[in-house]
Amino acid sequence: MKTSLKEKYIGDKAFYKRVLITVIPMILQNLVTNFVSMIDNIMVGQIGTEQMSGVSIVNQFIFVFNITVFGAVAGPGIFGAQFFGKGDNDGLRYTVRFKLYICAVTIAVGAFVLGFFDEPLIKLFISEDDSPEMIALTIKSAKDYMGIMIIGLIPFGIGQAYSSTLRECSITTIPMISSMTAVGVNLVLDYGLIFGKLGMPEMGVKGAAVATVIAKAIEAAVVIIWTHSNPKSNPYIVGLFRSTAIPSNLIRSMTFKGYPLLINEFLWAAGMSVLAQCYSERGLDVVAARNISSTITNLFSVVFIQLGACIGIIVGAELGANKLKEARSTDDKLRFFSVISTVILAAAIIPLAPLFPKLYKTSEAVKDLSTFMIIIQAIAMPLWSYTHACYFTLRSGGKTGLTFLFDFVFTWVLVIPCAFILAHFTEMDIHPMFTIITFAEIIKVFLGYFMVRSDIWISNLVDEK
Repeated sequence: MKTSLKEKYIGDKAFYKRVLITVIPMILQNLVTNFVSMIDNIMVGQIGTEQMSGVSIVNQFIFVFNITVFGAVAGPGIFGAQFFGKGDNDGLRYTVRFKLYICAVTIAVGAFVLGFFDEPLIKLFISEDDSPEMIALTIKSAKDYMGIMIIGLIPFGIGQAYSSTLRECSITTIPMISSMTAVGVNLVLDYGLIFGKLGMPEMGVKGAAVATVIAKAIEAAVVIIWTHSNPKSNPYIVGLFRSTAIPSNLIRSMTFKGYPLLINEFLWAAGMSVLAQCYSERGLDVVAARNISSTITNLFSVVFIQLGACIGIIVGAELGANKLKEARSTDDKLRFFSVISTVILAAAIIPLAPLFPKLYKTSEAVKDLSTFMIIIQAIAMPLWSYTHACYFTLRSGGKTGLTFLFDFVFTWVLVIPCAFILAHFTEMDIHPMFTIITFAEIIKVFLGYFMVRSDIWISNLVDEK
């Protein structure tokens, strides 16, 4: 039994070399991005709690847009990974076109909603229990930040159409380089434009938004320019804009497989924003504390998030190459590796939890609450790691209907109603409330286990396309 379990869940040196070559650039890219986001967050936090809360509220909506874009490219991305495994450049070319079309629509809708409904959306996160002065300053800061961040939707959306394709083709270093270049610029501009340093004007939260938009534009430009400048590495890019055509049967297939992912990602992200709104019923201190804890947690979550993405890339390619047994074996090992890595990471975070909030210029109450939230989220990380790996396993085989049930239905049928009832119909303190909602993830672990174990996800989508 011991030998069989070891063979099932532990790979050889060649396996881990392949995994690490794929995932390390992705982890580094997101680690640097989230680290700079944390520094950005700390800088804004030096201005004041209200400004930090305003930026945090707007970032909830930007988060929804970003996740929706990921969902928009995820559906065709399933085909992209399998076309790459098959060696079909025409299929990859059609995939990129489809991504560009759907990203353009997503950008237009996102800009319209955030541009015309900014204040009503912001006010959803404001509790009437806070002082009028705090509320007014928070709303003003949020509107100032939102007005500029809308521009950044354009480069982010277009850049993701290219970056996701490169990752599906196992080219992960270029997105990493583009991201690192952008965050370096972002860091310098943040310091200069927020505080009026390095000869730049002092713009406060507006400066943070300007720096982010410029950084997003640079990140997209690097990826796009490199892709078109290296046709030997990216043969599918040749003739990309000579035609706008995509075979109708492929449009139907990508739409059929993709729309559940797009809707799922949007509604899941919207659900996270609704969850944040439920927490905000306990006051702006909770908004600020959750902003701090989420910023720190996101920094470390890149490990299991990118290992999940690695499952989509490696397992998807094996499925596209019709190596179905190998795909099953690879998936077992990757899910195990993801959970064990996250357990080790969580064990390192917990003793450091009280140190992170001290970087912020805010009240002791906010610091204490954020410390508690960091510890709870660290304990929950292995659960998130497993469910995230299950999600990408199902997605790699095109079972997007199952991912819809697994992700969206769980969030909206269980987590959101629970949070809404606790927030609006009880006086429960934020500490037990936050704990209960966070550890509802245990139910999702069992759902993911049985879905993956069924092997229903093992399928080749591109064999006849």
